Amino acid sequence: MTTEPTDLADFTATALTAGYAAGDFSPVEATRAVLERAEAAQARTNCFTRISADEALAEAGASAERWRSAEPAGPLDGVPVTVKDLLLTRGTPTLRGSRTVRAEDSAWDEDTPSVARLREAGAVFVGKTTTPEFGWKGVTDSPRHGVTGNPYAPDRTAGGSSGGSAAAVALGAGPLSLGTDGGGSVRIPASFCGIFALKATYGRVPHYPASPFGTLAHVGPMTRDAADAALMMDVICGADWRDWSQLGPVAGSFRAALDGPVAGLRVAFSPSLGWDVPVAPEVAAAVRATVERLAGLGAVVEEIDPGIADPVEAFHTLWFSGAARVVQPLDDAARELLDPGLREICEQGARYSALDYLAAVDTRMALGQAMGRFHSAYDLLVTPTEPITAFEAGAEVPKGSGHSRWTGWTPFTYPFNMTQQPAATLPCGVDGDGLPIGVQLVGARHADALVLRAAHALYGAGAAEIPAPPAP
Repeated sequence: MTTEPTDLADFTATALTAGYAAGDFSPVEATRAVLERAEAAQARTNCFTRISADEALAEAGASAERWRSAEPAGPLDGVPVTVKDLLLTRGTPTLRGSRTVRAEDSAWDEDTPSVARLREAGAVFVGKTTTPEFGWKGVTDSPRHGVTGNPYAPDRTAGGSSGGSAAAVALGAGPLSLGTDGGGSVRIPASFCGIFALKATYGRVPHYPASPFGTLAHVGPMTRDAADAALMMDVICGADWRDWSQLGPVAGSFRAALDGPVAGLRVAFSPSLGWDVPVAPEVAAAVRATVERLAGLGAVVEEIDPGIADPVEAFHTLWFSGAARVVQPLDDAARELLDPGLREICEQGARYSALDYLAAVDTRMALGQAMGRFHSAYDLLVTPTEPITAFEAGAEVPKGSGHSRWTGWTPFTYPFNMTQQPAATLPCGVDGDGLPIGVQLVGARHADALVLRAAHALYGAGAAEIPAPPAP
């Protein structure tokens, strides 16, 4: 049985708002606790680019007044949140981990849509979290802000590109964070840091400015559990005219859909997607045990692969072309300031032709069709989130792995950015070094509520209980 937290910094968003409503404590008390934890988390892992203490306390004070009047602004009023430093946040520079971004060149007077919806709902903004430069890779280090460590072992990576957000949530520096996912960028760090993350169906969460990585890039919640993610999704999916590719209104509440049945769900378990992926034995065992939990909850489980080929070369064409577009406006002097790995993929991306790009789009469409056909027979696909646990911080790939790029060790995540499907990760155990292991749940396009429901059921069954990281 999980011990109930006593420090407000360890409360979920759901527990905080319940406490505010009951008058047990105030948003100011919660925010002070979170700010204290944020400072400690920063010292331990370097997960923040900015902690906005004065602004957060002012927002918390305004929230406390609304709760005293029994007129909260929304379902997240007074809840501390953090935002990845790729997303525009009014009043705060968005530096993108790059020395090429000059804070003084913008007024920083605009919120990205998801941040705007959080602000309207009364959320308290604690700070901006670290990212690799322009979010280009699956670990979090940048020329501007340095290396972000793992909350369980700071000499290991937090993953990326939303590594700062994952470390902040894991260490109690706010129960909610907004991340971006281009190839697994919320799921990779969530898996390594032992928290929950959802990459929603593309277009479900409005996104602006449009990502140079195109429709590979999603905005998603990073939270302590699936219930908080559902609560957050109910807020951040609000319409915004600035995103012409957003989906239509959500039918019902994600939060309300959590308690639907899991019994009878058709679950496909694929230990390696049918590819030659060397999954660490401890990872494989923990994921299989989680699948057995789903079967115990009444799901109909079959071990079967989706019958798709690894689309990594097509992903590289799309991703590296997007990176080249990011830096296109930079002159030679500015390019010398870039992360060397980023500079390499930008040079490769600039060499692709329009026909190369369109061929990658063809591969992507065929992959999406194949997964659509697969999900006509199965409600969920379950895989490891990553085949390994966190490796040494400051490296793009594990030493001795033979991989040249981060996609070499993330085979289970980027395919589902290409198909635009919802995919979540939740912790399912730890390895012999005490590092978290993640399991990935993938649904058909638009089946976000079903993915959240299955994840919530696993939390309820105790499948996601792992030791907390050492206190910062």
